[in-house]
Amino acid sequence: MGYHLPGSVDEALGVMAARPVRIIAGGTDVYPGLSDQPLAGDIVDVTSIKALNGITRHDGTFRFGALATWSDVVRADLPGQFDGLKAAAREVGSIQIQNVATLVGNLCNASPAADGVPALMALDATVEIASGAGYHHVKLEDFITGNRQTVLRPGELVTAVEVPVLPDASRSAFVKLGSRRYLVISIAMVAAVLVPGADARIAAARVAVGACSPVAVRLKGLEEALTGRAWAEAAKIPQKQHLAALSAIDDIRATAAYRLEAALELVRRALDACVTEDAP
Repeated sequence: MGYHLPGSVDEALGVMAARPVRIIAGGTDVYPGLSDQPLAGDIVDVTSIKALNGITRHDGTFRFGALATWSDVVRADLPGQFDGLKAAAREVGSIQIQNVATLVGNLCNASPAADGVPALMALDATVEIASGAGYHHVKLEDFITGNRQTVLRPGELVTAVEVPVLPDASRSAFVKLGSRRYLVISIAMVAAVLVPGADARIAAARVAVGACSPVAVRLKGLEEALTGRAWAEAAKIPQKQHLAALSAIDDIRATAAYRLEAALELVRRALDACVTEDAP
């Protein structure tokens, strides 16, 4: 096993260009995934790359560095549009896990039940990727392509997640269903973001559902149905037809039929949470 501790993104990319590697940050997905097997191959530990730290705001964008942990998200001074993301952060394992697990690692692991994905998808997040050819950006909706699959190619490194700033009165929520209250993999989860407009109406809406399909899905038909409607009526709008974009899955945790019923209820609860807490 080769262990590399680069001090910069360029140094990390140099190592990655020379050989196949495994990227380690928090390691909270990598190590459990090994089961009884030893950690083998070349390891690139990115935790010493200072440029990957921090949560900052600049030019209309919030930037979450690749080393930002879920505890960092919870503690950060962020506006109401991030309440849903903070709620999701508190659902990622235990406090000990949240202290070391990274937001970016949650995306790169690409589990259908990754708690951070619907919350960031509803925020219209973009993934920043570095390679030897430079930097490029991919919408989160396009970044995860399947169960444990992303668009990342050999030699590429995710350096940040960026989220556009929304109007101050925007609201968000995240709700999750599992077999118990804490420390559980989702059966279904929903994130919602509402942007207020004139006359107490919804100017824009984004709703994402996770753990019900191989990849989290935005409910674009529902988003269109919500736009222009009265703010207070948001939770009354969702109907079964608005879940048509979901390819519900059967697994050990729940049937596809149960997931669809649960998702509809969670969508309504998430929207209700957006409109009833400090409503504009």
